[in-house]
Amino acid sequence: MAKRKILVVLGGNSREREISIKTGKACIAAIKRLGYKVEKFDPKKRSFFDIKKSKSDIIFNALHGEEGEDGYAQSFFEYSKIPYTHSGVISSMNAMNKLISKKIFIKNKIKTPIFNVIKKEDYNLSKFKQIKKIKGFKFPLVIKPNNEGSSIGVKICKNSIMLKRSIKSLLKTYDTLIIENFIGGQEIQVAVLNGKALGAIELKPKRKFYDYKAKYLKSARTNHIMPANISQKKYEEVLQIAEKTHKILGCRGVTRSDFKFLNDKFYLLETNTQPGMTDLSLVPEIASYKKITFDKLVQKIILDASLNK
Repeated sequence: MAKRKILVVLGGNSREREISIKTGKACIAAIKRLGYKVEKFDPKKRSFFDIKKSKSDIIFNALHGEEGEDGYAQSFFEYSKIPYTHSGVISSMNAMNKLISKKIFIKNKIKTPIFNVIKKEDYNLSKFKQIKKIKGFKFPLVIKPNNEGSSIGVKICKNSIMLKRSIKSLLKTYDTLIIENFIGGQEIQVAVLNGKALGAIELKPKRKFYDYKAKYLKSARTNHIMPANISQKKYEEVLQIAEKTHKILGCRGVTRSDFKFLNDKFYLLETNTQPGMTDLSLVPEIASYKKITFDKLVQKIILDASLNK
């Protein structure tokens, strides 16, 4: 029987290109060890339309960020009629768009920090004054782009001056920003694979918060605690919330939901439909605790590849 061919789509044009290449390379090595034929495809170097010509059996989506996990790449995968891994067009778009996902969380009674939206087109001084008066808002406040991952562009503002400056600088690059209460407490992240939660890990960054460097640089020395240091009852609770979120967003394959745990309550910050698969990534670490090797994790993701999702 001929070996099945897997096309690993990696790199791309987002600000997370470098991490996507690392994820892609780690997955390519695993896919080869699993005995498949592998080709790689970088949308920065070739048009997404060329995917159809690749004559692949399966697409392994290793993209991160814009055009990779917001439904854009997925629409080309659907067009190519090649089964692909991870979530589909709508679920990817909804999860990546923080405003849409937060509305979905609230509708489904999943706690998320109090938030508001800032749009470039109607932002002015009076709007800024209104934001500061929003009921329940208190410093520090977090400001972040609506459609970005890996904590890119996230700023924690301790006062009005910092907030005003951060909004102004972010609106030069982004059209829509989310502003929300900063939640202290424990940083807990949950991996869900094919609808079932694998486990919850706790992160203790040495930096101000779990930012890009804390996520991807060994030198940042972020402390990983697996399983998360919370009671068994709360551990089960956070796994259930992550499973519920995976389901209501209509996700497939693997996701990672990011929570803050404060005063005995979990606050869901976001759900990531294309979590990293590098040597510092959390999903492989959580899977490994459940005795699922990196290769086995990649195999499970591949076996879930499909279309029309």
